[in-house]
Amino acid sequence: MKEKLFAPVDMTQGNPVVQIIRFTIPMLLGNIAQQLYNTVDSIIVGRFVGDNALAAVGSAGPILNLMLVLFIGISVGASILVSQYFGARNRKALSRSIGACVTLTGAASLIIMLAGPLVTMPLLRLLGTPASIIGWCRSYLIIIFIGIAGGGYYNILSGVLRGLGDSMSALLYLLAATAVNIVLDYVFVAWFGLGVSGVALATVIAQFVSALLSLRRLTRLKDYFDIGREYLVPDRSYMNRLIRLGVPSGITQAIFSMSMIVVQSLTNSFGEQFIAANVIVMRIDGFVVLPAMSFGAAMTTYAGQNIGACRMDRVTEGARKGTWTAMGISAAVTALILIFGKPVMGLFTRTEALIDLSYRMMQIIAAGYIVIEISQCLCGIMRGAGDTVRPMWISIATSIVFRIPLAYLLVGLTRTPDLPQGNCAMMYVSMLISWSLGSLISLAVYRRGRWKEKAGLIAGREA
Repeated sequence: MKEKLFAPVDMTQGNPVVQIIRFTIPMLLGNIAQQLYNTVDSIIVGRFVGDNALAAVGSAGPILNLMLVLFIGISVGASILVSQYFGARNRKALSRSIGACVTLTGAASLIIMLAGPLVTMPLLRLLGTPASIIGWCRSYLIIIFIGIAGGGYYNILSGVLRGLGDSMSALLYLLAATAVNIVLDYVFVAWFGLGVSGVALATVIAQFVSALLSLRRLTRLKDYFDIGREYLVPDRSYMNRLIRLGVPSGITQAIFSMSMIVVQSLTNSFGEQFIAANVIVMRIDGFVVLPAMSFGAAMTTYAGQNIGACRMDRVTEGARKGTWTAMGISAAVTALILIFGKPVMGLFTRTEALIDLSYRMMQIIAAGYIVIEISQCLCGIMRGAGDTVRPMWISIATSIVFRIPLAYLLVGLTRTPDLPQGNCAMMYVSMLISWSLGSLISLAVYRRGRWKEKAGLIAGREA
């Protein structure tokens, strides 16, 4: 039973919806656990240090996400290559691909460790970060960047495991790391008084725990691929494929992060209380959006394996039924948040005005969580087929073409003598509109079917 639970899942057989849900549930739980990293950080500093410390941790987020684009690209490329080669039963190509992932992750970690601390303060100043929190932001980011290898390797190695169909192991390792993070958060902040630096240190240590456990698991899967020093030596062909597949997703994340940085400067103009409210909403948003993210990632693996096995009929069936299932689950989660939102927000702060403001903002974007399931699932299918460029353009349209101009336009239109900075609620109205437009575009692109031209090209290159 244990061997079956943790064995790689062959998604080319059986009921598509059952296989997708079976694969998604551990990933969803794992994403919830990973989201607890940032959420617990926010709760601890909000409760033990204050609302300004809570704002500081949130303000550091867009810069941190920008520096993680290298890992995002490698992770997406890894999932696509591994799932297609696994579906095609190509042991040699699978082994080379995993070795390329490990090597590229090491290089990306080194780049971020060196560049991150150098750009932190200039970016914080560029964003107009309030003087009351800029020192805390800087300390938090520098510690995270120096210890970035742990989080980087966990994300990449867990992506490899998911490509093999093993989402359960990644879940268990993340749960273990989350427990370590929670305990260390409390110890470093409540006992040792390290403040924002304490939660950053706790996160780094916990991420190294999850990375080591994931590496240990991969070394035990020798029935499926080979592990050795020769596979870690860069192979140009596999490196090129990994980069070509991952770069569009990396660019997508970079564009999203840049858009968040631009929007963050507008957020900062409303002052510390709105910054803190935005942190609370985004922390809860991180949980509510998890069904969409998890189903999207599951669709990538599902499509990759079935395309590798030349089962395009299953890809189409899984896309349709999986998207409807995901929308139903997201609707249920959204309803729970609307019902229990205020008590949850009360975990972050004791300030009633801050709780009320946060809840009002969450109500505005609630319907968007159901809508984005369409774009996440269908873009996941396209990525699994090896088409990472069209999802990139969809993301650019959503984050840059729609979101940023709408945010500035709507805020500008609501400026009055009583609201000289404009109505802060327009920040969330612009988010809802951009999500809806992005999903409509995703549906149109998927139905047009040009992404199918990429299907099978990756797996078919190796005999």
